[in-house]
Amino acid sequence: MYVEYMKRISNLYVKLGFSSYTWVRNEDTPPWQPLRKPLNKCRVAISASGGIYKAGQLAFHYKDDDSYRTIPKDVNIKDLRITHFAYDMTDARRDPNCVFPIEPLRRMEKEGFIGNLAPFQYTFMGGIYSSRKVRENLASGIVDNLLKDSVDVLLLVPV
Repeated sequence: MYVEYMKRISNLYVKLGFSSYTWVRNEDTPPWQPLRKPLNKCRVAISASGGIYKAGQLAFHYKDDDSYRTIPKDVNIKDLRITHFAYDMTDARRDPNCVFPIEPLRRMEKEGFIGNLAPFQYTFMGGIYSSRKVRENLASGIVDNLLKDSVDVLLLVPV
């Protein structure tokens, strides 16, 4: 199903009481890179903005919470929790895979479609914070970990 993400987010922020949503415009070319090896040889990780965390970790709690959580690849799906201020979490709480597709990626690893799943996945709660905070705090921390884990492909899962 096709989702008009930008329109959906813009409408959501108006409903939250903001006059509009200001989209970040990056002047630099994004660092997209072609795959340098086949997908079945790549290490894959997830970065998801749906507010997913593991039982025992601190829940996301503020609209401007720019922290992230590290989720091990072998996490039991029953141990995943979700909190977010900006979307209806009913379906995500019923099946976290709809906002954090860990089980489909595990199957892809087992079937040899991807090389392997990175040891850790990274989640955060997309929210109302500045692009500077995202760049300096959130993204830089996640990127440092992805590089340490030698991740070749990152699956971005926005809500």
